[in-house]
Order: sequence, then C-alpha cells, then structure tokens
Amino acid sequence: MPVPTSSHPRPLLRQGAASAAVLALALGTVGVLPGSAAAAPVVGSPVAGPAADGTSARSDARLAAKLSGILDDARSRTESDVSVLDADTGQVLYARRASSAGMPASNAKILTAVAALHELGPGYRFSTDVVRRGKVRDGVLHGNLYLVGHGDPTTRQSDYAGLAEDVRAAGITAVTGKVVADGSFFDDKRYNPGWSTSYASASYAAQTAALTVAPDADLDSGTVLVKVKGGSRGKRPTLSTTPGAAKKYLELVNQASTTGSTSVSLGRGLGGNTVTVRGHVRAGTTWSGLVTVDKPELYAAAVFRRELSRQDVEVEGGTKLGTTPATKRTRVARDRSVPLAELLVPFLKLSNNLHAEALTKTMGTLDGRPGSWPGGLARTTAYVRGLGVPTKGLSLTDGSGVARRDRVSPLTLTSVLVTVREEPWWPAFDAGLPVAGVNSHWVGGTLRHRMNGTRAADNAHAKTGSLTGVTALSGYVTGRDGRHYAFSMVSNYAGATPRPVENELVVALAGWRG
Repeated sequence: MPVPTSSHPRPLLRQGAASAAVLALALGTVGVLPGSAAAAPVVGSPVAGPAADGTSARSDARLAAKLSGILDDARSRTESDVSVLDADTGQVLYARRASSAGMPASNAKILTAVAALHELGPGYRFSTDVVRRGKVRDGVLHGNLYLVGHGDPTTRQSDYAGLAEDVRAAGITAVTGKVVADGSFFDDKRYNPGWSTSYASASYAAQTAALTVAPDADLDSGTVLVKVKGGSRGKRPTLSTTPGAAKKYLELVNQASTTGSTSVSLGRGLGGNTVTVRGHVRAGTTWSGLVTVDKPELYAAAVFRRELSRQDVEVEGGTKLGTTPATKRTRVARDRSVPLAELLVPFLKLSNNLHAEALTKTMGTLDGRPGSWPGGLARTTAYVRGLGVPTKGLSLTDGSGVARRDRVSPLTLTSVLVTVREEPWWPAFDAGLPVAGVNSHWVGGTLRHRMNGTRAADNAHAKTGSLTGVTALSGYVTGRDGRHYAFSMVSNYAGATPRPVENELVVALAGWRG
C-alpha cells in the first residue's frame, strides 16, 4: 500500500502530569508507583503455609480472625467468596471458598486487561484509515472512499473531523462513489451471544464493531447522546443528538411530554435503529441519556460523511457496508488511538464494557482471522492458565463481565494480581485501576465515592464489579506496616448487597499492622 499522505496520533486522553505518568510507566521510564512494591518477587501459584516466624504467624492468624469477623456479616456469610494473598510472596493469608468460581461481573476486566497488555503490548495503538480506490482528476475521486476500522473503541467525532481534513488536504473535493464502511477487521457478530436481548439499548451493552463513534469524553462508544428539552407544558419536548449526524442515522420516535417533573427512558430493539423516547421532562430543563445503535460501522460512516461535507467534500453516493479491495488502493489518511497503557484509564477506571470487548476481539485477530469472541477469549484464557495460577472453574463468554455465564474464582483473580506484578507493564496496569476515596473521575473512577476518609483512601487500587445480584472487588492495598495485599471478594447474592462488607474488608487490610 502506498505511503499515506497523513497520519496523526491522537493526543493523550487527559492533559497534564498524571496522563504523562501513565504513559511513562507503561514504557518503562518510571520504576513503580508510590506505595507499590518494587520488583516484587512473585510466584506463579501461591502456596499456603506458615509465615516466616512465630510472631508473624500469630499476626497473620489475628488478621484472619479479624477478616472472618467482618465476613460473618449477615450480608456476606453465605454468599461471598474471598481470597487474600501477600502480594509480595503469594502466601495465602485468608480464604473463604476462594476456589469457588462465581459470576465476576466487571472483575473479568482484570483478566482482559492483563491478557491484552501481554498479547498486544502496552504501546499498542488502534488505527482508523481512509483509503481511496479510483483516479483523482481535478479534485474528483472517481470511485469509492473507504473508511477502514481496526477496532478503535475511542474514536470521537473530532477524530473523524481530522480524517476529513486530511482527505481535503489530499486534494479530494468530490467523490463520485460512496463512503464504504469497512469493519471486516472484526467478524459480523456484533452482539455477544451471552447477553440478554433486553440489554440491547443500554449503553453498557453497545455492539462491538471495528468502526464506531464515542459521543462523550467518557468514550462510551457505539452510543448516541440523546437530549430531550422540555418546552411548554403539555407539548412534546424537542430532541437533539450528539453527534448531530446521528439524528438522521436513528429514527427517533418522540412519545415524551413536557410536565412538572422529569423521568425519561430510551428504548431500541435488537436489530434496528428506531429509538423510542418515553416519559416526561420538566418545562425549561434538558434531560440527556445514551442509547446504543445497530451496525456501528454505518453510524461511523454517517459521522465521517457529515465531516467531509463540512470540509466541502461532496459524496454523491451515500454510505454502505463493504470491504476494501486488496489492490489498486491508496491510503489517504490515518487516525491513531492513544497507546493501550493510556487506554487502561477509561477502560478500567470507568469500567467501559465496549473497550473490553474491542480488546478481546483484537486479540482474536492475532491468529490472522477477523477478530471474534471465541478467538480473543481463547487468548485470554490461555494467557491466564499459562501464568501457572489456579484456574478451577474459569469460563469466559465475554471480555467485560456483562455475560452471566462468566465464571472466575477469587483465588484466580488474586493469583493473577500477584503474578503480573513481575511484568514490565504492571505499573501501567496498576495505575489504570480505580483508586479508593479519590474524588476525581479520572483517578478514583468507580471507587471515588467509596472508603473516603479511611486508611484505604488513596491507597487501595481495585476493580469494581456490579450486576443484578452480583458485586465484586479485587485489587491491591498496602497495610499500615507497608505490607502489600492482593484481595478479591466476589459475591453472588440475593437480598441485601454485601458491598459495604467489601469496603470493611479493604479498610481492615489497609489499617492492619502486623
């Protein structure tokens, strides 16, 4: 393929020193994070046994008794499985049904993240290309313009705008053919077979495609932001979308009304792009929410075509799905994502499901075939088992943990957390985890409002997990004496949530002095 006329990597997701630090960690230019173990001696499979001396053995026994007391809470007594290891040695410090494999919810993302770092590398970048086929005469491309996706789950409208600028800069002012959306980097199974069809319109279950669009700074790809603005009482509210091109891609059915209060829902069935807006919005206010789209590749093509129009590049033939011909093609432009090490921030801290699925399918392409869930999950499972850690009951249907068929034990999770600390990319993985009690979207993430004001705050780095009847928390925390712990608590429950008990467990570890 000829050398492109333009290729520009995207700027970092977040500005400032924090963002640079994550990238530096991933590339090995910074040793370890504050409070983390340096070059910890770890083993592939933790071995239970006595501590180094009688004093520490008695201390560990007291710790185990304390944790048992916490876990005897009625909310977790019969429904929570727990593993706590010494993160430096792999020694088992506490186990309660630790080998029991339950639904992990988003704790499955731990396995996806470490497998992707190993298989793809921390410097891996996704790319999106614009390719032309045909001659350009007097600014007119006589043929199609191909938008070629390679799985980037972070592409925003501004990135498609940059590609459109590059097309114009390449001297193209009109296209006689179509904008062809080429998503063949992945297979055509966009919706995971392990997900309920009732999730179809929910932003946490966006379709996984090699081309997509994120409408917001949180990079919720494969969705559209719908805004519902209340007008006069009794009248229909007005509807708008971000990006604007989505309003024509979707068929919006407005069944909402303007009243004195707000309660709005968005519904889309599986296999179509008709979105029904129901409920009511208070006069003079605006409600906004996310809804998924069908065939995200065509959604991306619609956004790209709108940006071409803004650059005064006319496309005569509309958009369609297709595959880029193997010959007689010229790359016009390329957009590149941030490195994987940087992508871990929105992926893990904000628990972005589509990021997990895109990484899973991308790992599946390493066999030379279109990315698929079976191919990617085989890579994840093989990597985890190759670490030599206990994997009894391990079974994955997706990369995010949305599937209720997923099964992972706390012992598998803690053993992986211990073992990967010897990997050169581990500091970037650790930096990507949510940090307890830090009230910052991009640092605390899903833990920013938990364990605030305790010894676990700005200390525990852990992945949350939540489904109906499932809560999980797995990660690292440092005790008062500097000892590093790897912990995992996975609860499949009915009744009161054991989530407060998760907090108590981690706070106890953070405050323990052996």
